Amino acid sequence: MPMYWIYVLKSLNAEKSYVGITDNIHRRLNQHNAGKHSYTKRYLPWKVVYYEQVDSRIEARAREKYFKSSAGRKWMRYNIFGK
Repeated sequence: MPMYWIYVLKSLNAEKSYVGITDNIHRRLNQHNAGKHSYTKRYLPWKVVYYEQVDSRIEARAREKYFKSSAGRKWMRYNIFGK
């Protein structure tokens, strides 16, 4: 059974972040930094600043939706970005 990752990227050149899910975090970071995603290619390069591992895609998607909510963005601002 594959494991899934929820990850947060931070642009090294802009005040931008990106939240996503994947079953292979290293491959996915390489795809972002290769410009294979329309949003992230505008703010290259990226680094992973936070990640969590979960057991299912359903669980990963729910956590991703939380991070993209107002409460999740606030949590990230204080716990990941220290603002």
